[in-house]
Amino acid sequence: MIKIAVYGKGGIGKSTTVSNLSAALADRGVRVMQIGCDPKADSTALLRGPEPMKTVLDLVRERKNDFALADMVRIGYGGTVCCEAGGPSPGTGCAGRGIIAALEKLSEKGAFEEYRPDVVFYDVLGDVVCGGFTMPMRPGYAEKVFVVTSGENMSIHAAANIAVAVEGFRNRGYADFAGLILNRRNVKNEDEKVEELARDIHSAVIGSLSRSDTVLEAEELGKTVIEAFPESGMAGEYRRLAEAVMRAAGGTL
Repeated sequence: MIKIAVYGKGGIGKSTTVSNLSAALADRGVRVMQIGCDPKADSTALLRGPEPMKTVLDLVRERKNDFALADMVRIGYGGTVCCEAGGPSPGTGCAGRGIIAALEKLSEKGAFEEYRPDVVFYDVLGDVVCGGFTMPMRPGYAEKVFVVTSGENMSIHAAANIAVAVEGFRNRGYADFAGLILNRRNVKNEDEKVEELARDIHSAVIGSLSRSDTVLEAEELGKTVIEAFPESGMAGEYRRLAEAVMRAAGGTL
């Protein structure tokens, strides 16, 4: 089992990227689990359809511990196992602490033993790197961290902060930084700026994605590009990125 945490600034296209990676791997026969670690609880929407699902923290609030593992997940495209950590009620609690509680509950309920995924993606908001948001990096969870970024200054700033956090935890047995994913916004000198960031953090850009209306068209249909437009150029980009992520994470296809 390969466990991967994908971070990135809010709005950078991280969840869309992760969902398309999950779909691309599922098409190759890989058993994938995707865990959304964002209070918005929309990480897996493109994989499982528009019907709302209970987050782990919803279940804990409403039913304490009186629920089964099956209540926490939904099976999506290609058999992907979808789960959303959720967040606290608006105006109360800490979203980071919510991630901790949700991931601990998944482990307690035996999620990995039951579904036996080959690959687990933790889709994590990267604007804030507090204790809770570093939970997926901790021993027993993700082994590799990737960051989705564009060439926009705020996105690069968030990516650099995440890289600093990973480096700071290196001696604790936390996840390793495995590389950057460039999700282009077509800003000036974008490739050069992201390559410079990669050098500064002693890492590499392991793959890139074009800015494409195909992605928006698929999202309007509530689907991944892989499902909605499997023969498109963007679907090919996501498939190549999935192969690159697996190589960088030490896996094979």
